[in-house]
Amino acid sequence: MTSPTQGQPRHFLDLDNFSPEELKKILKLAHELKARLKNGERPQLLKDKVLAMIFERESTRTRVSFDVGMRQLGGETLMLTGAEMQLSREETLADTARVMSRYVDAIMIRILSHDDLLELAGASSVPVINGLTRVSHPCQIMADIMTYEEHRGSIEGKTVVWVGDSNNVLASWVHAAKLFGAKLKISVPVEYAPDQGLRADIEAAGDAVEMVADPLVAAKDADLVITDTWVSMGDTDAKERRKILSPYRVDANLMSKAKPDALFMHCLPAHRGDEVTDEVIDGPSAVVFDEAENRLHAQKAILCWAFGIEEI
Repeated sequence: MTSPTQGQPRHFLDLDNFSPEELKKILKLAHELKARLKNGERPQLLKDKVLAMIFERESTRTRVSFDVGMRQLGGETLMLTGAEMQLSREETLADTARVMSRYVDAIMIRILSHDDLLELAGASSVPVINGLTRVSHPCQIMADIMTYEEHRGSIEGKTVVWVGDSNNVLASWVHAAKLFGAKLKISVPVEYAPDQGLRADIEAAGDAVEMVADPLVAAKDADLVITDTWVSMGDTDAKERRKILSPYRVDANLMSKAKPDALFMHCLPAHRGDEVTDEVIDGPSAVVFDEAENRLHAQKAILCWAFGIEEI
């Protein structure tokens, strides 16, 4: 556990910065906040707090869920893009962090460079939340695990199968598998295999993570099957990626290898017909929209944790 020392901001940067107990406490709070909201209750836990949201690129789920979540907790948000800030005129992230810390109570940033995230957090005197980098996407995995718990209970001891290419969502699942006691099987083509940093995390995860070449073999007896879009923002090789990744499409045949009650997740947006067929994403095993909704509840709990609120 790497809880902040007294007086230090509580940053939420990567899952492997936390102990399992700390992450489970945040998820417990997320479930409670969701239940309270469904009951018509909106506890004003962050009344008068202001969250700055910095986006390097476009966003739907991250932007809306953080914005609405902060408002439901009684706070306010301020949205900024890199182009609107002095960052576009080469002000350093560290200087930006020092200035922003004088104005707002917390910062959520969605930025490609993980090093830039770390630079921002290192200079900030208010909590910084990782809304996505090229390296990791911890908020998404907190929502994923919350969703699994809602539908099937604890993910401990379950088999999670990742099919597709190697990316930031997978990287955070590698961290999660070890922390939550799940078994993660990864099936990706050699062309899109994990990079050096992720390979090191996989090795550090030990028996919790296994590479399996054949996606149909990997899916055998899975409790949860996950994929992600094959062509992300900024990718310029869409045609080649589709050709290489076509054997890794999640279709009815692949899902038939998993357990009968296996769930299917996708962090969205989905490219139907590429990484997943309509039959699967619209089928009974898919929980993708619950997963999207739970970004709201999981992130509200993360925001509360960042402000030192661990239970209500």
